[in-house]
Amino acid sequence: MLEDMKGGLFDLDGVIVDTAKYHFLAWQRLAHSIGADFTEHDNERLKGVSRMRSLEIILEIAGKTGMYSEEELLEMATRKNEWYVDYIKSMDESELLPGSREYLTQLRSRGVKVALGSASKNAPMILDNLKIADLFDAVIDGNSVATPKPDPEVFLKGAEALGLAPSECVVFEDAQAGIEAAKAGGMRAVGIGSPDNLKGADFCVKGLGELL
Repeated sequence: MLEDMKGGLFDLDGVIVDTAKYHFLAWQRLAHSIGADFTEHDNERLKGVSRMRSLEIILEIAGKTGMYSEEELLEMATRKNEWYVDYIKSMDESELLPGSREYLTQLRSRGVKVALGSASKNAPMILDNLKIADLFDAVIDGNSVATPKPDPEVFLKGAEALGLAPSECVVFEDAQAGIEAAKAGGMRAVGIGSPDNLKGADFCVKGLGELL
């Protein structure tokens, strides 16, 4: 399956780098600011969903749905992102997940085109901090798409940016919503993590290092 791929479309969080801990700290800080608890177990519900939907889930957990105006919700989401950006500014190459740089480099040496397909609006800054921006032919992030995963928009735009048909691309994802997006877009999907949590993936590995 991987031998004939012409394009690799990579999610960022949980595939190339683990920024989840920083998202968790920022969301937890926001939850505490409105007098709510937010645990790592609660955080599992936020994987692969947009910022505003994540905020809705936190308000559901806190029992505070419908208590804030649109303006207040936007302000809360912005505040969370500012905290998150502060946390990730200190990221460096040491936080790359094992094998991720090596696998991206290996694909490029084989002539496979590489794109990022991430909901993160901070993806370009993260790639720069990790010193791997030059390994991507295209970056499709949260600033480029209107509909979040499981809608396939982010990956379809990635394939288009690489000049490839969806069937020529393989998606690398750690979230169920991302696997569903890949399949909805007519692409093959490699799950990063447990097969129990990534239904529909063509196969799963623990990390990109296993594919070297």
